[in-house]
Amino acid sequence: MSTAIYTLEALRALEARADAAGLDLMARAGEAAANWIAARLPVGARVLVAAGPGNNGGDALIAAAALLRNRYQVDVLQPAAPKSPAAQQALQTWLAAGGRVQRSLTADWSRPELIVDGLFGIGVDRPFSEPWAELIARLNESGAPILALDTPSGLDAWSGRALNAAVHADATLTFLCHKPGLFTGNGADLAGKVFLDTLQHPGWAGHEPEGALNHAGAAASLRRRRNSHKGSHGTVVIAGGAPGMLGAALLAGRAALSAGAGKVLVAALDDRLAVDPLTPELMLRPADTLPEGRVTAIGPGLGQESAARVLLAQALARTGPLVLDADALNLLAADASLATKLAERQAPAVLTPHPAEAARLLDTDTAAVQNDRLHAARALAERLNAVVVLKGAGSLIVGPDGYYHVNTTGGPALAAAGQGDVLTGIIAALLGQGLDAFAAASLAVWAHGRAGDLHPGVLGLSASATAARIPAILNPLIPPPGKGLVLGPAT
Repeated sequence: MSTAIYTLEALRALEARADAAGLDLMARAGEAAANWIAARLPVGARVLVAAGPGNNGGDALIAAAALLRNRYQVDVLQPAAPKSPAAQQALQTWLAAGGRVQRSLTADWSRPELIVDGLFGIGVDRPFSEPWAELIARLNESGAPILALDTPSGLDAWSGRALNAAVHADATLTFLCHKPGLFTGNGADLAGKVFLDTLQHPGWAGHEPEGALNHAGAAASLRRRRNSHKGSHGTVVIAGGAPGMLGAALLAGRAALSAGAGKVLVAALDDRLAVDPLTPELMLRPADTLPEGRVTAIGPGLGQESAARVLLAQALARTGPLVLDADALNLLAADASLATKLAERQAPAVLTPHPAEAARLLDTDTAAVQNDRLHAARALAERLNAVVVLKGAGSLIVGPDGYYHVNTTGGPALAAAGQGDVLTGIIAALLGQGLDAFAAASLAVWAHGRAGDLHPGVLGLSASATAARIPAILNPLIPPPGKGLVLGPAT
C-alpha cells in the first residue's frame, strides 16, 4: 500500500491526466466506496448518503447507486443540485438505478446503520454557511457511524485545520494518495481510521512526493556487526537537568540507553546526584563544561539561566550532530545570535518543539502554528537548517528541504510529563548509531508512538515505562548479523 503524499497541485494534474485518458475516476471512487461498505455491512442495511454539489457528492452518488443495485436500503440526501457535469451525470446514474433524492432531513428521521459523508471534499477552504453547518451538526449528533469519502467535510486535508463545522467520521476512505491533514491537527480526531484506495490511477508522471506516512524502515540500518563494542554505537551526551528538573535529563539518558547508545553521559546543572540509582549505567558529570561525545542532546530540564545559555553556546560550537529540545529551544527563540549559529552549522541538528515552542521560534502564536502545522514545521526547518519534529497529534518530521513524514503511531497515552525527554534521548541514540538526522527523527517518533499504542488504555503510561519499552519495539525490526542464509545446526 502506498504511503506517499503528493501536493494538491499534483493531485489535480493526475485527475486531469486520467480524464484525458478517458479514465472515470469518479466511477472508480464510487465503486470503491460501495465495495468498502459491502465488506462491512450486511445486505439490506440502511445507509444514508449525504451528497454535496461537487465531485465529492458525485463519488457518493455513484456509491449509492452501486449499493442500491446490491439490495441495500439507500437514502440520498442532497441539499443542493450538483454543479459539475460529472456530478450531474452521477445524479442521473443514481436516478436510473431507481433512487430518489431528498433535500433535507425531516424532523423525525431515523438513524441509519451508516452515514456516508460525500458533502464536500478536499477543496473546501472557507467556513460553511448556516444551513450546511447545521446539517453537519445533525449528522454528527445522530449517533450513527460515519464514513467520510476522501476527507471529512469541513477538514482541510493538507493542514489538518477544521472549519466552523466538520464531520466527525469513524473512518475515512481517501482516494489516490494520503493527505497529511487526515492524521495531524484536528484530523487526528475527525478522520477516524483512514483507508486508502489509489483507484488504480495511471501514475504520478512528472511529480515527486512531497512527503509520506512515517514508517520504521530506518531500523534496518541498525544491524550490528558481531565484532563491535560500546564505542561502535556512539557516545551520547545529555545536557540539562537544572535544580528541580534533573529527572528530565535522567529520562533522556535512560531512553538513549534503551535505544542502543553505546555510552551515555549526563551533564547535569544540578550536580548533587553522584549516580542514578535506577540506571547506574548512566555516567553523571557536572555541567561546568560539556563532555565529549558523538552526539549532544541539550534541553531536557535545562532551564534558562545564564549557565544554561553557556551550555547551549558550547553545544552549538560542536561539529557533531545535535538534538535540541525544551528550554534549548526557548533560549534559541530569545537570542537571535544563537539561532544564527544553529542555522550556520554544517553538522545535522534535530529540533523537537511542541506547538508553543515552535510559535516562539517563529515569532507567532500557538494558534497560528496549529492552524497549519505543516507550514509551520516547514518554515522552521528551512529557517534553522534543521530537521524539525513538530510534536502533537500526528507529529510531523520535516527536513530543511521541506520533505516530511507524518506520524500515525501514538495517541493520548503519551500526553504526560517527561515523554518529550524520552523522545529526545531516542533520537540522540539513533544519531549516535549512524542514522542520518531525518531517518533518526522519523524512526524515534515512530517507536515512541508505538510504545504508546501498546499501552493498555490511555491512562498511566509514565515516561520511564515508555523508555523501557523501546528495545522490545526496535529489536524485532533489526536484521540479525549475517546475510540471512538459513543454515543447519553447527557441529
